[in-house]
Amino acid sequence: MSELPILYSFRRCPYAIRARLAIAVVGEAVELREIVLRDKAPEFLETSPSATVPCLREGDIVLDESLDIMLWALRNSDPEGWLLPRQETIEASLALIGECDGPFKHHLDRYKYDTRYADADRETEQTLASAFVRTLETRLKEQTWLFGSRASLADFAILPFVRQFANSDRSWFDQQDWKATRAWLEAFETSDLFQSVMLKWPKWRSGDAPTLFP
Repeated sequence: MSELPILYSFRRCPYAIRARLAIAVVGEAVELREIVLRDKAPEFLETSPSATVPCLREGDIVLDESLDIMLWALRNSDPEGWLLPRQETIEASLALIGECDGPFKHHLDRYKYDTRYADADRETEQTLASAFVRTLETRLKEQTWLFGSRASLADFAILPFVRQFANSDRSWFDQQDWKATRAWLEAFETSDLFQSVMLKWPKWRSGDAPTLFP
């Protein structure tokens, strides 16, 4: 039996969640190593150039970006057509993901962790992050998923971050006028796929028996 790819992960990290989503939907087994961010394993630090999760190692290949890991998982098998959106193109999907990973994530961090940034005002950052959610709402009013009637890469790359935004103040989020986005998020959070990637794994230590995922 050949050595499995190794995925260094952290359960709650939205980047790691989206990597696990893609691996789970494909069903290609990896060895999952759960990392505790305040006490990172030396083997992880030796592997990850950025010392951030997720990080995947397959032989001599190291992927240190979550979107790269998603595309790696889908490279040979795409059973649900994530790379074939019903509407528009994969390039349009990647552009929307870029907006999530860029401006939205910037304001999300400064909203959720405002005390870490001397110049961050929580309400201002909340407002600025909300602009991206309104972009999603415009799409989701017209269709069930971001690029049509079927979920695709953009949905699963973006949903973990919208979930993080919502959970920063769920009461406030639920009061906003974005009914379609709330329904989209609820469908994700109650899905079998999401539940399957949110199991609680013990902290990985060198010498532990391998944890297979999915």
